[in-house]
Amino acid sequence: MADSFQPPHRSAVIILIPAKNEAANVGQVIAEVREVFAGKILVIDDASTDHTAQVARQAGADVVSLCASLGAWGAMQTGLRYAQRHGYQLAITMDADGQHEAASLLALQMPVLSGEADVVIGACPQRGSGARQLAWALFRLLAGITLEDLTSGLRAYGKPAIQLLASPRATLLDYQDLGVLLLLHGEGLRIQETPISMRVRLSGQSRIFGSWWAVARYMLYTITLCVARGQHLPIIKPRHRTPS
Repeated sequence: MADSFQPPHRSAVIILIPAKNEAANVGQVIAEVREVFAGKILVIDDASTDHTAQVARQAGADVVSLCASLGAWGAMQTGLRYAQRHGYQLAITMDADGQHEAASLLALQMPVLSGEADVVIGACPQRGSGARQLAWALFRLLAGITLEDLTSGLRAYGKPAIQLLASPRATLLDYQDLGVLLLLHGEGLRIQETPISMRVRLSGQSRIFGSWWAVARYMLYTITLCVARGQHLPIIKPRHRTPS
């Protein structure tokens, strides 16, 4: 079994898992998290048309079911608002498709709980397809970002980040990756990466990078965001660790 969480109290940490039509995967994701974490797991069901909510509850998670689909970021912000309302000190976000390994959660939380960073991103840049690598390269150029993995959904947000991302200012961030980073940096929050391993999806395909058309639409939106923001992000570079 992987190392377990050791937060000040388990009620200080919440795991947020936005999900849309992930009935085939979300149960296994929750089961793996339960092996290392005894606290609150919240699945935000983004108006799924399958049994995502039912499977998540049966696996032991709490579920917030949205009446209408809000998209990836809208579902994520719903979870962050829940975390803020209930006073959590740390919110860890992860995907419902099985790409993120529960064993990575411990490394994500420590820099935030120790006061070293406000946000920690689990980075696995080698997973990127040609389309994803092209998008990343362009966004690094436009925004001056030194992060290696711009679209990882495995992130740990401390309380200042939770408060900011739960606010109305963050409501219209259609994609949670670069837009969130721009907003966080604009408020002076410290962002750090930590290397992780990732798997391929258990089933299905990415809603954002599933086709070149989806990539083109994503890139157009995010380029517009970069130009509108007009800022550069001196992000902390990741610390490379020697595998144990």
